[in-house]
Amino acid sequence: MGGAPKHLQNIAIHLGELGHEVTILCTAAAESLHTFRWHQNVTIRPELPFKQPFPQPYDVPAYHLAEAVQTVADCLATADRFYMHDGEFLFPYVYSHIPTVVSLRDSVYPETQLGGFLFQGDNLITISEHSRQYYLNTVGRFLPGLAERTHVIHNGIDWNRFCPTPPREILEYVPVDPVADTIILHPHRPEPSKGLPQTIAVVDQLVHRHDLPRVKVLVPRWLETGQSADVRAFYDTMRREISERGLVENFIFHNWVPHALMPQYYSLGAVTLSLGHFVESFGNAVYESLGCGTPSIAARVATHRELLPDHLLDKVHFGDADAAATLTAGIIREQRRTAFETMDYLKRHYSIDRQLAQYAAIILNARKRPPLAYRYQELTAATRWRLAPWCYQREEGIYHDYLAEHRLMPEFRRLLTTFPEGFSTVDAISLGVSEDEVTSWRRQGYLVPLS
Repeated sequence: MGGAPKHLQNIAIHLGELGHEVTILCTAAAESLHTFRWHQNVTIRPELPFKQPFPQPYDVPAYHLAEAVQTVADCLATADRFYMHDGEFLFPYVYSHIPTVVSLRDSVYPETQLGGFLFQGDNLITISEHSRQYYLNTVGRFLPGLAERTHVIHNGIDWNRFCPTPPREILEYVPVDPVADTIILHPHRPEPSKGLPQTIAVVDQLVHRHDLPRVKVLVPRWLETGQSADVRAFYDTMRREISERGLVENFIFHNWVPHALMPQYYSLGAVTLSLGHFVESFGNAVYESLGCGTPSIAARVATHRELLPDHLLDKVHFGDADAAATLTAGIIREQRRTAFETMDYLKRHYSIDRQLAQYAAIILNARKRPPLAYRYQELTAATRWRLAPWCYQREEGIYHDYLAEHRLMPEFRRLLTTFPEGFSTVDAISLGVSEDEVTSWRRQGYLVPLS
């Protein structure tokens, strides 16, 4: 269904191979109601009666929620550890007696964010420094003990699998000619924030401005369980946009690709585009593609600003179709593949062996700690503020990951430059900025208080 479950599978199998018995409780789906195994020591029980399809899993009657609590509590009665993948089980009292590790896989979906605020576990795992800073500067404002329980474990990728792979079976899923077609990949879920409108704008320029008419863009269709009314409406809107731009022959919507064939899929591409404003906590597709030899272009949003240095990954500001099209055309014409320096960095920092060893160490060594205590901190004229970690400055102003927009904000930028270690409302007033303006920036999420 996405990036998070495959990491859960790797972690669970690794623990099973170490000799531990692992039971995974997950949501029941109509097509998958029976217990099954990933490994002789790893059992999956799809029994939790949350709503399908995603989103709004808690949109169910209270008796279903009670059944979910009962099911988990029954399991925990005889368990040694509780690991929660994505933090979306929002009943902390159920695991108050057992050493608990929670991993927050994203910084976007409501249930995960609520899980952050309701966290009462013993260790918290985030998958990037961007995500860690997001939760420490929100949840951590009220739970001062959170920082010492929080660990960053980057997603690990099996570079022996995600490597250049000749396309064979994948051609049964995607009707392209690897020799005649110039293939661009858009391997993302059908959400507007995942960048399909931006990909369409770039391809428009490639075809009509950069004279690359043989471009074929591969776009996966969502699994049937995800075919909500919103998803269908989004597809319809995108198809109209493609038609109006005269690009019908350049886009191929294909069936969902099995995970085992993803190395072949990535290897097909001339370039992979990840140009949306979705606030990724990691963003596997960008880096898996690079592993398979196919260059990626990513918008400077969230974690993509940090996971690879700028000289190792092509990046553009969100919404800059001109720059993205120019970069894409250059990669295609030069037939460029992933640079050795980029691959070397990825292998050193984001290996699956390193990831699994870190998860095992934290889960197996988890010990029960006292509950985290809530702390009230009054905001006064002397409180010092800094730019929120989900924002960044550029020549044209300030970009905000969650508002997905660039704003000029000259007064704000002057304050940040004048007081690089943080400014108070008193400092702002001394430069002619009103208290109301500072309050407005805070409420819009541009500022976080210094602890």
